[in-house]
Amino acid sequence: MNKRQSRRNAGRRSTPAPTTGLPVAKNDEVVIDIIGMNHDGEGVGRAEGYTLFVAGALPGEKVRVKVLKTKKQYGYAKLLELVEASPDRIAAPCPIFDKCGGCQLQHMDYSAQLAWKRQLVVDNLTRIGKLQVLGEPELRRGGPGEPVEAAPSEAGNSRGIQVHATLGMDEPWRYRNKAQVPIGVTEGGLVGGFYARGSHRIIDMEACLIQHESNDEVVARVKAIGRKLGISAYDEETGQGLLRHVVVKVAFRTGEMMIVLVTNGDKIPHADEWIGAIREQLPSVVSICQNVNTKQTNVIFGDVTRVLWGREVIHDYIGDVKFAISARSFYQVNPAQTEVLYGKTVEYARLTGKETVIDAYCGIGTISLFLAQHAGKVYGVEIVPEAIEDARRNAELNGMSNVTFEVGASEDVIPAWKEQGIEADVIVVDPPRKGCDPKLLETILEMKPERVVYVSCNPSTLARDLRVLEDGGYRTVEVTPVDMFPHTTHIENVALIIRD
Repeated sequence: MNKRQSRRNAGRRSTPAPTTGLPVAKNDEVVIDIIGMNHDGEGVGRAEGYTLFVAGALPGEKVRVKVLKTKKQYGYAKLLELVEASPDRIAAPCPIFDKCGGCQLQHMDYSAQLAWKRQLVVDNLTRIGKLQVLGEPELRRGGPGEPVEAAPSEAGNSRGIQVHATLGMDEPWRYRNKAQVPIGVTEGGLVGGFYARGSHRIIDMEACLIQHESNDEVVARVKAIGRKLGISAYDEETGQGLLRHVVVKVAFRTGEMMIVLVTNGDKIPHADEWIGAIREQLPSVVSICQNVNTKQTNVIFGDVTRVLWGREVIHDYIGDVKFAISARSFYQVNPAQTEVLYGKTVEYARLTGKETVIDAYCGIGTISLFLAQHAGKVYGVEIVPEAIEDARRNAELNGMSNVTFEVGASEDVIPAWKEQGIEADVIVVDPPRKGCDPKLLETILEMKPERVVYVSCNPSTLARDLRVLEDGGYRTVEVTPVDMFPHTTHIENVALIIRD
């Protein structure tokens, strides 16, 4: 098909008009232009005004697709042919990219990924937050692996929000320090990998290009040892079988490694042989733990964790701060970009060494301890008791006495602190994907700190919460997206909000 024919046929159906009132029906084949990409990384096209989402299609492409499913407002289609490819399209280096659900954007040039992620943030701020964003920064487009850079900003001269270019990685591969691998079984024995897209069918994997190489080796060895010892894999449908997941953590700076075997039951057959083989074959492993999860659930961890051999924790550094990481600790999976993220958080906090800072959702104290190096006093609050235990341990590990941690909900603990006379100059929030609890936002507005620094892993809930703060007398000055998860659709952001 030549270009003239493809333009003439764009959006045309290969079958008679449907009786549903929609311009396309299931199994129709049409040629459409891809005009954008949604938050799941699917191409967005139009067939006679009707929206179709197409996995694997990139903005700017003309594609022939087969309609898989239709709804009233939109439908889904399968990519059959690239009629005109985007200049941003590259060959995905992972051999199982088209099957595995772990990455969504490997077929997109990295600098284009960074530009798209910035635009995703802008779209959410304007559409959901109804916020004014300043014009797009002038971007310098690099090759694969080169971050996009922005021209100097004039944010200080406008009431709009400056959304900076996404801070990417020089080398956006092998960045993950933690692997959580579901285990299944085939006729050949244990398999372990990642789930196929949109399913719980395991794609067996020997190497993952976004995992640290050590994680690949550990998972492969543990699977091989398990096969040799006849260890059974958990079956989600029947609830039978022993091994559910293998979780591996590697400390990039120290090289220490931890293995967590998540089992459907307390007893591990041949446990001593398994531990002995792991110790012999994997000398970097300093901790082997077991987590027991007997519930029929998709949640990885159960409530009981025990050390089978070695230490309870491994140690790693972010910048100059040392952290003890236990089997259940939440620790950012990309240590290089975590330092970038936290560095931007400290920059936005504008600390002089005298300020009182409250860190809501403090977790194991990662951001709190970064802030404590530059603040007078830091108060961290977290609802998970085990995380606060880790946070206190980490403060002691670093000899930081200007940090206080407390267990509880931020919206309950922070008002209590205020009653005790604690007034925050800066409040930092780093909530889960669902965003801040509305009561916490009310608490922030009542405490009236000079600055709020919002660290977010979800642009839509960030936009929603910024709208609340803006309506309460604050102004969002700037937002910096940070690419913590290259080749996926996820994006972290740091926002600076000041009292107007």
